Amino acid sequence: METILQQYSQYLMVSNFSEMTRVAYLGDLEQFFTFAASRRGLKMGDLELSQIDPVAVRAFVHDLMVGGIGKRSVARKLSSIRSFFKYAIHENLVTDSPVQLIKAPKNTPTLPRFLFREHVDKLMESGTSHGHEGETSPKNEFVLWREQVILELLYGSGLRVSELVSLNFGHIDLTNKLLRIFGKGRKERIIPLTDFAARAIRIYLEKRELMKMPHAEPTAALLLSLRGRRLTTQSVRRILNNCEQKAQLNQHIYPHMLRHTYATHLLDGGADLRCVQELLGHKNLSSTQIYTHLTKERLRQTYMNAHPRAKLPD
Repeated sequence: METILQQYSQYLMVSNFSEMTRVAYLGDLEQFFTFAASRRGLKMGDLELSQIDPVAVRAFVHDLMVGGIGKRSVARKLSSIRSFFKYAIHENLVTDSPVQLIKAPKNTPTLPRFLFREHVDKLMESGTSHGHEGETSPKNEFVLWREQVILELLYGSGLRVSELVSLNFGHIDLTNKLLRIFGKGRKERIIPLTDFAARAIRIYLEKRELMKMPHAEPTAALLLSLRGRRLTTQSVRRILNNCEQKAQLNQHIYPHMLRHTYATHLLDGGADLRCVQELLGHKNLSSTQIYTHLTKERLRQTYMNAHPRAKLPD
């Protein structure tokens, strides 16, 4: 089984799945195969794919639910197992998928978290705030303008954090203010770059030159650490935490929250749903429609709070 998982891991890498997705898939599969093996009194390494049947999958789902695992997490684990067996069938390792007829538990949809415009303004202003006087060294200026680029691209262009850290110089057209993005499944899309983002990138590159960072080759990373290495998704999250503290928003800010905010503010401003779908790189329109529910909920809350006869008196 370990050999098969190693082969599947290589398949995910060459299929351009993100590192985060690959690790999540493999973790889910190891958990499932360990469970399936234990039901037969085996170790995972001794389990054969032919020994896995729908009963084992249903038992795994039941065990997760009883253990308090949320429906969304259970659905993700099932998706990991389903994807693996699709690969196994393609490689002639099995003839049928034990997950084929098993449905994921229905999940109650939750509205994504987003920021109000006044909070976005405070966050953006925090990016290049110098804090204490005298902190104007090349290193500090580089860090501050890198923060600003991150904020402008996550909110101004709605990038996923994986898309952000994957950006190379060759993907950016500052003249025409366009970004070439490779999203999930390496699907390519061209999206606008805001004036604010273009300005932030230009200044950041000037500060980067003063730091004597690696030359800006087309394949070189846009966002670098102080050691001259491509930023990781974990680094971006830490940077956002720092920005949130400077802005004093008193709420946790994470990369996808700015993507949610981007979509919500576009629709609030009258953008077409199909246009927003294209900008976000969503395969299905249903993934984008959740933001229409979000704006409707905001409208309802505003009405309930503002209209004198919206609610009965206590």
